[in-house]
Amino acid sequence: MQVRVEQLGAHLRRGLARLYTITGDEPLQAQEAGDAIRSAARAVGYGERKVFVAGGAQTDWSSLLGAAQAMSLFAERQLIEIRIPNGKPGKDGSEALQRYCETLCDDVLTIVHLPRLDRQQQQSAWASALDTAGVTIKVDPVERAALPQWLAKRLAAQGQRLADDAQGQAALAFFADRVEGNLLAAHQELQKLALLYPAGELSFEQLEAAVLDVARYDVFKLGEAVLAGQVARVLRMLDGLRAEGEAAVLVHWSLANELLALARIQAAVAQGRPLPLALREQRVWGPRERLIERALPQLDAAALARLTAAASICDGIVKGLKDPRWPAEPWDALRRLALLMTRAVAKPALPRLALGEPDQ
Repeated sequence: MQVRVEQLGAHLRRGLARLYTITGDEPLQAQEAGDAIRSAARAVGYGERKVFVAGGAQTDWSSLLGAAQAMSLFAERQLIEIRIPNGKPGKDGSEALQRYCETLCDDVLTIVHLPRLDRQQQQSAWASALDTAGVTIKVDPVERAALPQWLAKRLAAQGQRLADDAQGQAALAFFADRVEGNLLAAHQELQKLALLYPAGELSFEQLEAAVLDVARYDVFKLGEAVLAGQVARVLRMLDGLRAEGEAAVLVHWSLANELLALARIQAAVAQGRPLPLALREQRVWGPRERLIERALPQLDAAALARLTAAASICDGIVKGLKDPRWPAEPWDALRRLALLMTRAVAKPALPRLALGEPDQ
């Protein structure tokens, strides 16, 4: 059974399951989900807590099975937490988890903590056993488009709000830009606002004065911003990645990978393949699928060829070569390539940059 994070509170009010699996790489929401389950468990008498950490091949899985079957000395009910930080229990762990799911009882409540699982892990016997035996809570990152609404809900929960007008929306967008990719820091900034200002409506000026720039950028999200035609966000992400010490080579790879995917999908469609099939063949799913579907009509074969040539020049600069038409500094070259790509797919179209034209 799958339950979204925002549905967990309502689910817990209806009663507790015997097993919960929390999976995902968003630490704030995973922590809050675990806290909510623990609080609900304490309220109904799960007074003793044991934590079992699976640390690799030397993990003693028999101790987990024994703990679940042993009667508590201090309480009628006990809570057992199983933490598997790498998401790979191994052969012995897989068998132990499957046996564990077969022996669940009402006096033991179990929480399993896992990172985000890939497709192969999700289809494994042990993951299927966990999902069948209890409730699975997938903790997905809050995407940039959903972040302003997430922040608004958190502000409302602490009795604060922003004006319901264009200025309020601009303030939320400003807030989201400052905390993108870093929900733990966003939570701290929200708490700071609760301490600094009374309940009620906040002004843009108050928000601007209080909220620090704590955004953290994922190089693999850069390509999504490019495909979405978000020029300002792309430039902000490049500045952030550079400040965080990200390797220029990896940033270039991320951009070039999007171009290769676009070129291959475009070629497949030109040969008569349906677009959904071409997307699957290039392993494109989720938000990226929609972005590529939107970007493809903006690009013809000639445009993609020009962008591919630009990516080749940028690749040389990142690796130490020079080109008189391009900036010599790798990050300036990456900025040019990102702008070329972003403006090419922007809708409505933004002014294009020629290969040797200075960027603005």
